[in-house]
Amino acid sequence: MARWRTYADRLVVLIFILAAWQVGGMIVGPYWLSSPGAVASRFVAQILDGELIRHGGYTVEESLLGIIVGGVPAVVLPFLLRRHPVLVAVLDPFMVGGYGAPKLAFAPLFILWFGIGIESKIALVASVVFFIVYFSTLSGVRALDPKLVQMAQIAGAGERQVARHIVFPAAVPHIVAGFRIAVPYAIGGAIIAELISSNRGLGYLVQTGAMNFDTTSVLAAILAATLIVHAANGLLDVAERLLLRWRPPAQAMLDTGS
Repeated sequence: MARWRTYADRLVVLIFILAAWQVGGMIVGPYWLSSPGAVASRFVAQILDGELIRHGGYTVEESLLGIIVGGVPAVVLPFLLRRHPVLVAVLDPFMVGGYGAPKLAFAPLFILWFGIGIESKIALVASVVFFIVYFSTLSGVRALDPKLVQMAQIAGAGERQVARHIVFPAAVPHIVAGFRIAVPYAIGGAIIAELISSNRGLGYLVQTGAMNFDTTSVLAAILAATLIVHAANGLLDVAERLLLRWRPPAQAMLDTGS
C-alpha cells in the first residue's frame, strides 16, 4: 500500500512539473521554452528515425566505458589498501585533491592528450567516476566490524576468503551507492565533453539545437539523457538486489534505503 502511495505522489509531482512547464512555455513563448507536447513529439520522431538512438547509443558507450575504466580500479584499490592504513593516510590528501578538482576543467587537456575521439570522453568520465566510487567503497571497507574479521581468521579463513566472504559483502551497499551517485555525473560529463568537441552524441544534439535556436531539440536530447540515467539506476537496483540476496529482507531494505 505504501509503495502505491509513493507512486501516486510521484505522479502528482510529475503532473505539477509538466503543468508548470506548459504554463512557462505559454508565458515566454515556444522560441524560449518549448512545450512538453512539442518535446514529446520531437522525442518520438527522433526515436523513430533512429537519430536519437544513434546519438544516445554513442553517449551510453562513452559513459559505460568510462564507468568501467574509472569504477573498477576505484572498487579494487580500497580492498588492496585495507591492511595498509599508513599508505591510506599518505594517499588521502592527494585523493581528496583529485576528488575536489573540477573535472570538466580538464576536458580541454583530455582532448589535447587523447584527441577529439571517444578516448577523451572516456578519460573525462573515468576521472569523474573514480574518486566518487573510491571514497564510497573506502567508507564501506572502514565501516566493517573488525570483530567479524577476527572471528573468521580464528576459524581459519585466509586473507582472500575474508575479503571475498566478509569485507566485500559488507561493502556492497556502499559500492552501489557510489555508483548510484557517479552514474549521473558520468553521463553528464560525457555530454559536456561532446558539447566541447564531438560530431556525435546527445551533447552534439544539444549543441546543434542551441546553435539553431531550437529549444525543442535541446529539450528532447535532455529528456533522452534523463531517461538513460533512470535506466542506469534501475540496473543498479537489480544488481544490488542480486548481490544482497543472501541478506534478510528487512536488513537489505535498511542497507539500500528502500
